[in-house]
Amino acid sequence: MLSNASLKKSGNGWEFASEEILEDFLYENLEILLGLNVLDRQYIVNSQRCDILAFDSQKKLVILELKNVEDRGIVQQLTRYYDALLDEKPFSDKVDYQQPVRLVAITPSFHRDNFTDRKYHTLDFQFLEFSVIQDEDKFYLYLRDVDNGEISKAILPYQELENDLDLPAPPKALLKVVNNLDSQQQEEVLKVRQKILGFDTRMREFYYAGSVRRYGNGNNKTSKFSAEFCSNTKGELILFLWLPSQDNKRIVRTLVYTDWKGELIIVGTCRKGIGVINVHGVIGLNNVGDTPIETDNKSLGSLVDLALQKWLERI
Repeated sequence: MLSNASLKKSGNGWEFASEEILEDFLYENLEILLGLNVLDRQYIVNSQRCDILAFDSQKKLVILELKNVEDRGIVQQLTRYYDALLDEKPFSDKVDYQQPVRLVAITPSFHRDNFTDRKYHTLDFQFLEFSVIQDEDKFYLYLRDVDNGEISKAILPYQELENDLDLPAPPKALLKVVNNLDSQQQEEVLKVRQKILGFDTRMREFYYAGSVRRYGNGNNKTSKFSAEFCSNTKGELILFLWLPSQDNKRIVRTLVYTDWKGELIIVGTCRKGIGVINVHGVIGLNNVGDTPIETDNKSLGSLVDLALQKWLERI
Protein backbone atom coordinates (compact mmCIF):
# COMPACT_ATOMS: atom_id res chain seq x y z
CA MET A 1 0.00 0.00 0.00
CA LEU A 2 1.17 3.53 -0.70
CA SER A 3 1.23 6.31 1.87
CA ASN A 4 -2.04 8.17 2.33
CA ALA A 5 -1.19 10.76 4.97
CA SER A 6 1.51 13.23 4.02
CA LEU A 7 3.00 14.97 7.08
CA LYS A 8 5.69 17.57 7.49
CA LYS A 9 7.89 18.45 10.43
CA SER A 10 7.13 21.73 12.17
CA GLY A 11 8.64 23.59 15.12
CA ASN A 12 6.07 22.03 17.44
CA GLY A 13 6.19 18.50 16.03
CA TRP A 14 4.25 17.23 13.01
CA GLU A 15 1.43 18.64 10.89
CA PHE A 16 -0.51 17.69 7.77
CA ALA A 17 1.08 18.80 4.52
CA SER A 18 -2.23 20.30 3.40
CA GLU A 19 -5.81 20.82 4.50
CA GLU A 20 -6.97 18.44 1.78
CA ILE A 21 -4.93 15.59 3.27
CA LEU A 22 -6.40 16.34 6.70
CA GLU A 23 -9.87 16.20 5.14
CA ASP A 24 -9.08 12.92 3.37
CA PHE A 25 -8.08 11.27 6.62
CA LEU A 26 -10.98 12.59 8.70
CA TYR A 27 -13.50 11.64 6.03
CA GLU A 28 -12.22 8.06 6.00
CA ASN A 29 -12.05 7.80 9.80
CA LEU A 30 -15.06 9.80 10.95
CA GLU A 31 -16.82 6.82 12.51
CA ILE A 32 -13.72 5.78 14.45
CA LEU A 33 -12.97 9.28 15.72
CA LEU A 34 -16.43 10.75 16.30
CA GLY A 35 -18.93 7.93 15.82
CA LEU A 36 -20.47 9.67 12.81
CA ASN A 37 -21.75 8.37 9.50
CA VAL A 38 -20.56 10.33 6.47
CA LEU A 39 -23.00 11.76 3.94
CA ASP A 40 -20.80 13.71 1.55
CA ARG A 41 -17.77 15.98 1.31
CA GLN A 42 -17.23 19.29 -0.48
CA TYR A 43 -21.01 19.48 -0.77
CA ILE A 44 -22.16 22.64 -2.55
CA VAL A 45 -25.35 24.33 -1.38
CA ASN A 46 -26.34 27.91 -2.25
CA SER A 47 -22.79 28.60 -3.49
CA GLN A 48 -21.40 27.40 -0.15
CA ARG A 49 -18.98 24.45 -0.12
CA CYS A 50 -19.19 22.30 3.04
CA ASP A 51 -16.10 20.28 3.95
CA ILE A 52 -17.90 17.22 5.37
CA LEU A 53 -21.54 16.41 6.07
CA ALA A 54 -22.45 13.54 8.40
CA PHE A 55 -25.19 12.32 10.74
CA ASP A 56 -25.11 10.80 14.21
CA SER A 57 -26.94 7.87 15.81
CA GLN A 58 -29.96 10.11 16.46
CA LYS A 59 -30.11 11.19 12.78
CA LYS A 60 -28.95 14.71 13.60
CA LEU A 61 -27.19 16.52 10.78
CA VAL A 62 -23.54 17.23 11.58
CA ILE A 63 -21.64 19.90 9.62
CA LEU A 64 -17.85 19.76 9.92
CA GLU A 65 -15.47 22.52 8.89
CA LEU A 66 -11.74 21.74 8.91
CA LYS A 67 -8.79 24.10 9.05
CA ASN A 68 -5.12 23.14 8.92
CA VAL A 69 -4.26 26.44 10.65
CA GLU A 70 -6.01 28.70 13.15
CA ASP A 71 -8.91 30.59 11.56
CA ARG A 72 -10.84 33.51 13.11
CA GLY A 73 -13.88 33.13 10.83
CA ILE A 74 -14.74 29.46 11.27
CA VAL A 75 -17.89 30.11 13.37
CA GLN A 76 -19.35 32.45 10.75
CA GLN A 77 -18.49 29.96 8.01
CA LEU A 78 -20.35 27.15 9.75
CA THR A 79 -23.31 29.48 10.32
CA ARG A 80 -23.59 30.15 6.58
CA TYR A 81 -23.52 26.41 5.85
CA TYR A 82 -26.22 25.83 8.47
CA ASP A 83 -28.50 28.44 6.93
CA ALA A 84 -28.04 27.12 3.37
CA LEU A 85 -28.55 23.48 4.36
CA LEU A 86 -31.75 24.20 6.29
CA ASP A 87 -33.17 25.81 3.17
CA GLU A 88 -32.38 22.83 0.95
CA LYS A 89 -32.65 19.96 3.49
CA PRO A 90 -30.57 17.41 1.53
CA PHE A 91 -30.27 13.74 2.57
CA SER A 92 -33.67 13.91 4.25
CA ASP A 93 -33.94 10.12 4.06
CA LYS A 94 -31.09 9.87 6.57
CA VAL A 95 -31.37 13.15 8.50
CA ASP A 96 -34.11 14.27 10.88
CA TYR A 97 -34.36 18.01 10.35
CA GLN A 98 -36.69 18.36 13.34
CA GLN A 99 -33.64 17.88 15.56
CA PRO A 100 -30.95 20.50 16.20
CA VAL A 101 -27.97 20.53 13.86
CA ARG A 102 -24.47 19.97 15.24
CA LEU A 103 -21.74 22.31 13.99
CA VAL A 104 -18.20 20.98 14.44
CA ALA A 105 -15.08 23.09 13.99
CA ILE A 106 -11.78 21.18 13.76
CA THR A 107 -8.51 23.11 13.81
CA PRO A 108 -5.08 22.84 15.47
CA SER A 109 -5.94 25.80 17.72
CA PHE A 110 -8.74 28.29 18.27
CA HIS A 111 -8.44 32.06 18.25
CA ARG A 112 -10.02 33.94 21.16
CA ASP A 113 -12.44 35.51 18.67
CA ASN A 114 -13.82 32.01 17.94
CA PHE A 115 -14.89 31.69 21.56
CA THR A 116 -16.40 35.19 21.56
CA ASP A 117 -18.40 34.43 18.40
CA ARG A 118 -19.66 31.17 19.88
CA LYS A 119 -20.49 32.73 23.25
CA TYR A 120 -23.24 34.91 21.79
CA HIS A 121 -24.52 32.31 19.34
CA THR A 122 -27.68 30.23 19.73
CA LEU A 123 -26.50 27.27 17.63
CA ASP A 124 -24.74 24.12 18.89
CA PHE A 125 -21.01 24.42 18.20
CA GLN A 126 -18.35 21.87 19.12
CA PHE A 127 -14.69 22.94 19.07
CA LEU A 128 -12.17 20.16 18.45
CA GLU A 129 -8.42 20.76 18.41
CA PHE A 130 -6.36 18.27 16.46
CA SER A 131 -2.72 17.30 16.81
CA VAL A 132 -0.41 14.75 15.21
CA ILE A 133 1.45 12.71 17.81
CA GLN A 134 4.41 10.43 17.13
CA ASP A 135 4.82 7.39 19.38
CA GLU A 136 8.04 5.58 18.44
CA ASP A 137 7.54 4.63 14.77
CA LYS A 138 3.77 5.26 14.69
CA PHE A 139 1.76 8.43 14.15
CA TYR A 140 -1.67 9.25 15.54
CA LEU A 141 -4.27 11.94 14.98
CA TYR A 142 -5.67 13.22 18.28
CA LEU A 143 -8.93 15.16 18.54
CA ARG A 144 -9.52 17.00 21.83
CA ASP A 145 -12.82 18.61 22.78
CA VAL A 146 -11.80 22.02 24.16
CA ASP A 147 -14.82 22.13 26.49
CA ASN A 148 -14.70 18.77 28.25
CA GLY A 149 -11.18 17.58 27.40
CA GLU A 150 -12.37 14.31 25.86
CA ILE A 151 -9.87 12.83 23.40
CA SER A 152 -10.31 10.45 20.46
CA LYS A 153 -7.51 9.17 18.28
CA ALA A 154 -6.82 7.14 15.14
CA ILE A 155 -3.57 5.79 13.75
CA LEU A 156 -2.11 7.63 10.77
CA PRO A 157 -0.69 5.23 8.16
CA TYR A 158 2.13 7.63 7.44
CA GLN A 159 5.18 6.75 5.36
CA GLU A 160 7.73 9.31 4.29
CA LEU A 161 8.13 9.24 0.52
CA GLU A 162 11.12 10.42 -1.46
CA ASN A 163 10.06 13.10 -3.88
CA ASP A 164 12.53 15.36 -5.63
CA LEU A 165 9.76 17.83 -6.41
CA ASP A 166 8.57 17.93 -2.80
CA LEU A 167 5.04 17.13 -3.94
CA PRO A 168 2.36 16.07 -1.45
CA ALA A 169 1.77 12.34 -1.15
CA PRO A 170 -1.13 11.07 -3.26
CA PRO A 171 -4.48 11.50 -1.48
CA LYS A 172 -6.23 8.41 -0.17
CA ALA A 173 -9.11 8.67 -2.64
CA LEU A 174 -6.65 8.35 -5.52
CA LEU A 175 -4.64 5.61 -3.84
CA LYS A 176 -7.79 3.59 -3.26
CA VAL A 177 -8.17 3.28 -7.04
CA VAL A 178 -4.47 3.13 -7.90
CA ASN A 179 -3.85 0.24 -5.53
CA ASN A 180 -6.14 -1.91 -7.71
CA LEU A 181 -3.61 -1.63 -10.54
CA ASP A 182 -0.40 -3.59 -11.03
CA SER A 183 2.97 -2.03 -10.26
CA GLN A 184 3.62 -0.92 -13.86
CA GLN A 185 0.24 0.80 -14.08
CA GLN A 186 0.68 2.44 -10.66
CA GLU A 187 4.02 3.85 -11.75
CA GLU A 188 2.48 5.31 -14.90
CA VAL A 189 -0.43 6.94 -13.03
CA LEU A 190 1.86 8.51 -10.44
CA LYS A 191 4.22 9.66 -13.19
CA VAL A 192 1.32 11.50 -14.86
CA ARG A 193 0.30 13.05 -11.53
CA GLN A 194 3.88 14.16 -10.85
CA LYS A 195 4.18 15.72 -14.30
CA ILE A 196 0.95 17.68 -13.78
CA LEU A 197 1.72 18.93 -10.26
CA GLY A 198 5.35 19.69 -11.08
CA PHE A 199 4.52 21.67 -14.22
CA ASP A 200 3.81 25.02 -12.58
CA THR A 201 3.72 26.36 -9.01
CA ARG A 202 0.12 27.50 -9.57
CA MET A 203 -1.09 23.97 -10.26
CA ARG A 204 -3.36 22.59 -7.52
CA GLU A 205 -4.77 19.15 -6.74
CA PHE A 206 -8.26 19.17 -5.24
CA TYR A 207 -11.46 17.22 -4.77
CA TYR A 208 -14.22 17.98 -7.29
CA ALA A 209 -17.75 16.56 -7.12
CA GLY A 210 -17.91 13.28 -9.04
CA SER A 211 -14.15 12.97 -9.50
CA VAL A 212 -11.28 11.37 -7.64
CA ARG A 213 -9.07 14.44 -8.08
CA ARG A 214 -9.01 17.44 -10.42
CA TYR A 215 -6.03 19.63 -11.36
CA GLY A 216 -5.96 23.33 -12.15
CA ASN A 217 -5.26 26.75 -10.70
CA GLY A 218 -8.14 26.63 -8.23
CA ASN A 219 -11.72 25.51 -7.82
CA ASN A 220 -13.96 28.47 -8.57
CA LYS A 221 -15.87 29.94 -11.50
CA THR A 222 -12.81 31.56 -13.09
CA SER A 223 -10.41 28.63 -12.61
CA LYS A 224 -8.91 26.78 -15.55
CA PHE A 225 -8.50 23.01 -15.42
CA SER A 226 -5.96 20.74 -17.06
CA ALA A 227 -6.68 17.18 -15.92
CA GLU A 228 -8.98 14.99 -13.86
CA PHE A 229 -8.93 11.46 -12.46
CA CYS A 230 -12.28 9.66 -12.17
CA SER A 231 -13.33 6.09 -11.51
CA ASN A 232 -16.20 4.10 -13.01
CA THR A 233 -18.52 1.61 -11.34
CA LYS A 234 -15.89 -1.11 -11.76
CA GLY A 235 -13.33 0.94 -9.84
CA GLU A 236 -11.22 1.56 -12.94
CA LEU A 237 -9.18 4.76 -13.10
CA ILE A 238 -10.13 7.10 -15.95
CA LEU A 239 -8.21 10.15 -17.09
CA PHE A 240 -9.70 13.35 -18.51
CA LEU A 241 -7.59 16.09 -20.08
CA TRP A 242 -8.62 19.57 -21.25
CA LEU A 243 -7.55 19.42 -24.89
CA PRO A 244 -8.27 21.37 -28.09
CA SER A 245 -11.16 20.13 -30.22
CA GLN A 246 -10.48 18.85 -33.71
CA ASP A 247 -11.15 22.27 -35.23
CA ASN A 248 -8.80 23.76 -32.61
CA LYS A 249 -11.36 26.42 -31.69
CA ARG A 250 -12.28 25.19 -28.22
CA ILE A 251 -10.65 23.57 -25.21
CA VAL A 252 -12.84 20.67 -24.16
CA ARG A 253 -12.86 18.12 -21.36
CA THR A 254 -11.67 14.99 -23.12
CA LEU A 255 -11.76 11.35 -22.07
CA VAL A 256 -8.38 9.69 -22.55
CA TYR A 257 -8.97 5.96 -22.28
CA THR A 258 -5.72 4.07 -21.62
CA ASP A 259 -4.59 0.78 -20.13
CA TRP A 260 -1.85 2.71 -18.24
CA LYS A 261 0.77 0.57 -19.99
CA GLY A 262 1.44 2.77 -22.99
CA GLU A 263 -1.61 1.94 -25.10
CA LEU A 264 -3.96 4.82 -25.90
CA ILE A 265 -7.26 3.13 -26.64
CA ILE A 266 -9.59 5.99 -27.56
CA VAL A 267 -10.12 9.69 -27.02
CA GLY A 268 -13.42 11.58 -27.09
CA THR A 269 -14.94 14.75 -25.67
CA CYS A 270 -17.08 14.53 -22.56
CA ARG A 271 -18.30 17.74 -20.95
CA LYS A 272 -19.34 16.02 -17.72
CA GLY A 273 -19.81 12.56 -16.32
CA ILE A 274 -17.78 9.63 -17.68
CA GLY A 275 -17.74 7.84 -20.99
CA VAL A 276 -18.55 4.21 -21.74
CA ILE A 277 -16.66 1.78 -23.97
CA ASN A 278 -18.89 -0.77 -25.72
CA VAL A 279 -17.97 -4.20 -27.11
CA HIS A 280 -17.02 -2.71 -30.47
CA GLY A 281 -14.52 -0.35 -28.88
CA VAL A 282 -16.71 2.64 -29.61
CA ILE A 283 -17.13 5.31 -27.01
CA GLY A 284 -20.52 6.47 -25.81
CA LEU A 285 -20.26 9.85 -24.15
CA ASN A 286 -22.44 11.93 -21.90
CA ASN A 287 -23.12 15.43 -23.25
CA VAL A 288 -21.14 15.10 -26.45
CA GLY A 289 -20.61 18.46 -28.08
CA ASP A 290 -17.34 18.59 -30.00
CA THR A 291 -15.67 16.25 -32.43
CA PRO A 292 -13.00 14.15 -30.68
CA ILE A 293 -9.45 15.22 -31.37
CA GLU A 294 -7.29 13.12 -33.65
CA THR A 295 -4.97 10.82 -31.69
CA ASP A 296 -2.86 9.22 -34.41
CA ASN A 297 0.82 9.06 -33.44
CA LYS A 298 0.10 10.64 -30.06
CA SER A 299 1.22 9.07 -26.80
CA LEU A 300 -0.33 9.57 -23.38
CA GLY A 301 2.66 11.65 -22.38
CA SER A 302 2.30 13.94 -25.39
CA LEU A 303 -1.40 14.45 -24.66
CA VAL A 304 -0.63 15.37 -21.05
CA ASP A 305 2.02 17.82 -22.30
CA LEU A 306 -0.51 19.35 -24.70
CA ALA A 307 -3.11 19.74 -21.96
CA LEU A 308 -0.57 21.43 -19.70
CA GLN A 309 0.59 23.81 -22.42
CA LYS A 310 -3.00 24.80 -23.28
CA TRP A 311 -3.73 25.29 -19.57
CA LEU A 312 -0.74 27.61 -19.26
CA GLU A 313 -1.98 29.68 -22.21
CA ARG A 314 -5.40 30.13 -20.56
CA ILE A 315 -4.44 31.18 -17.04
